[in-house]
Amino acid sequence: MKSSSVEQKLRQEAGELLSSGKVEYIIGFERGSSKFTTTPLITRDKGDASRLVIDPFISVNLARFLTELKGRVGIVAKGCDSRSIVALIQDKKVIRENLVILGVPCSGIIDLSKLERLTERDREEIQSITCNGEKASVDSGGRKVELPLNDVLSDSCLECEFPTPQEYDILLGEPRAGTPRAARGKIEELEALSPEERWHFWEKEFSRCIRCYACRNSCPACFCPRCFVEESEPQWIAALPRWQENLIFQVIRSIHLAGRCVDCGACERACPANIPLRSLVRKIYDVVDDLYHFKAGTDKGSTPLLAHYESTDPGDFIR
Repeated sequence: MKSSSVEQKLRQEAGELLSSGKVEYIIGFERGSSKFTTTPLITRDKGDASRLVIDPFISVNLARFLTELKGRVGIVAKGCDSRSIVALIQDKKVIRENLVILGVPCSGIIDLSKLERLTERDREEIQSITCNGEKASVDSGGRKVELPLNDVLSDSCLECEFPTPQEYDILLGEPRAGTPRAARGKIEELEALSPEERWHFWEKEFSRCIRCYACRNSCPACFCPRCFVEESEPQWIAALPRWQENLIFQVIRSIHLAGRCVDCGACERACPANIPLRSLVRKIYDVVDDLYHFKAGTDKGSTPLLAHYESTDPGDFIR
C-alpha cells in the first residue's frame, strides 16, 4: 500500500473513531512548521483527522503522551512506538482496553542531517524527498540525487527488528519483515577504545550537555512523576550541568531503562547538542538481550524484566 493510501486510510479510521465516540482523543502526526518535519497532533475534533500525515519524518515516539491523557485514546504507532506502548502496559502505566492502536508498518525515519551531508545541500535548498524501495530521491531545484535509503535512515531504524507494530487494533498498510541492517558503528568504535579513552570521549561529549532534559522528556519509558535529578533529600547530582553530573544522570537513566528501552532513538534525535545518547541505551538493550533474552515490548503478557527473577538468572555481576 502506498504512503498516500495509508495516510488516507488513517484519516478515515481516526475520523470514524472520534465520530463514533470509541475514543476521546487521537494522537498522531501533522505537518511541522519547518520543511520535512512533523509534529505531534493530539485532538478531540474529528475535523482534525484531515491533518494527520504518514511520511518518513514521523520521528517522535507518540507513546510518551499516553501517561498524560485520561480516557479512551486512539494512537498512531510505528513498530518502535507499539513496543513502547506494550512496555507501558506491562508497567501498568496505561490500560490496554483504553487504547485503539492504529499500527503503521514503518520503512524507516530519514535522518535529515545525514541527507544534508551527503547531498551537500541545506534542507531549505531541497524541494522534495521521496522514497522508492531501497532508494531516496532528493530534488534540490533541478539537481536530482538518488541515494541508497540505508545511507539516510536514522541509526535506530537500521537495526530495527520489528518495523511492523507488535500490538495493534487496526493495521494501516502491509506488514514489513524485520531486516536489521548494521548500524553498530558508533558502539563498536567505543567498545574498541580503552577505558581511559572512553572516559575522555564521554567527558568531551557531556561537557556539551546543557541538561535541558529533552532526552528524558521525549522518552516513553521516563514516566516517573518526579525524576531523581529533581530530588533534594537526598540530592543525587548537582543542578549545575557539569560533565560529571551529566554523565551520572545519563548512566542512571540508562539503567532505569533496562528492559524498557525499545531503541527508538528518540533521545538522540531530541538532543540539541547531538550527543550520541543511543550508544549508551543501545548497549544496555544489548546487555539485557544477551543476559536475559529479553526484548522490551514484544509480549504484553510477560512480566517486566526488573519485576521478574529466576534462580538461573546470570549473577556474575555480584561480587
